[in-house]
Amino acid sequence: MMKELLLVNYNIHATERVSINGREGFRDNDYYYFIISSSNKEMIHLEQAALAYYLAEIGYKHTAIPVPTRENNWFAEKDKNHYMVFRVSTVQTDRQQSHGKSLATFHNKSATYSYEPKEISSYGSWKELWIKKLTAFEQKVEQEASSYQNKYYRLLVDVFPYIIGLSENAIQYLQESETDKRFHQGDQGVFAFQRYKQNLLSPVIWTNELVYDHPTRDLAEYIRYQFLTNDFNLESLKLFLSDYQETRPLSIFGWRLLYARLIYPIHLFDFIEEGFSNQNIDGLHMELKQLIKQQRHYEKRLGQLFDLLDVDFREYDLPILKWL
Repeated sequence: MMKELLLVNYNIHATERVSINGREGFRDNDYYYFIISSSNKEMIHLEQAALAYYLAEIGYKHTAIPVPTRENNWFAEKDKNHYMVFRVSTVQTDRQQSHGKSLATFHNKSATYSYEPKEISSYGSWKELWIKKLTAFEQKVEQEASSYQNKYYRLLVDVFPYIIGLSENAIQYLQESETDKRFHQGDQGVFAFQRYKQNLLSPVIWTNELVYDHPTRDLAEYIRYQFLTNDFNLESLKLFLSDYQETRPLSIFGWRLLYARLIYPIHLFDFIEEGFSNQNIDGLHMELKQLIKQQRHYEKRLGQLFDLLDVDFREYDLPILKWL
C-alpha cells in the first residue's frame, strides 16, 4: 500500500486520494503528495530535484519538489523497488500570461541557473545524441524484427529506411547549422521539458519531465505536437510564437536548430521505443499505419514552416530542405 510507504518512511498521514494530470496521489492538510518510481539513474533524479527546488524558489510554486525520508534519504524502498515522493504545495488554476509569454518567461528565468547539469543536459549535444539514437534503433529494430516475425514488425522494417533518411537529413542540417555564428544571448541553456506539449499550463510542473537544453527544444516539440494534430490551428500557433518572441526573440541560429529538430523524427522513435515493451501487435500495427498517414500532413506542414509562420527565410539566408 502506498499510504503505508508515506506513513512509514515519511511520517505523512495521507487520508484523501487525489488525481492530477492523470497521476494518482494523496492529500494531507495543505499539501499534495505523489509517489513516483525512481527507475532512472540516481544522478538523473537528483539533478532534476535541484532544478525543481530552483523553480520553486523563483516563483513556480506549483512545481512538484522531492521530499526526503525520515532518515534523510531521497529514495524509499518498498518490495525491492525504489520510489521518490514529491510534494506539491500549490496547484496552478489561473494563468495571467499568454502561453507563448509564459514559456518565454520560464526560459528567461531558468537561464539564470548557475550550473549546467551533466546527466539531464542535452545542450550542444543533439548531433551526437541523434546519431547514437539512430544507430541503437537500427540494431534493435533489426533484432526484434528477426525475433518477432509479425505484421507490425514487417511494416516497421518497410518504413524504417524512410526514418533513417529523415534522421540523416536532420543530422546533416544540424551539422551545417553548427557553423552558423548568428546566435545571441537567447541561445544559452535553459530548463526545458522532455517533450513539451503544454506542460507549463498544467496544474503541476512534474520534476521527472525536466531537462536542461537549448530553448528551441520546447518550441520545436510544441510545433511538432501541433503539426501532428488533426485539428491543427495555424492562428493559435502563430500567436504562441509571436508572444514568445516578444519576450525572448529567436536568433537565426535558433531558427536553424528548431527546423533541424522538427526534421528529426523524434515522435516516430518515441512510438517505436514504446512498442518494444508492448505486446499488443494489432494495436501497434494500427497505430503505426495511422502515424505513417499523419506523416504526410506533418511533412507538408514542415515544408511550409517558415511561410506559415511568416519567417522570411530568404532574407535570413535560412537553408530549407528542397524535397519537403
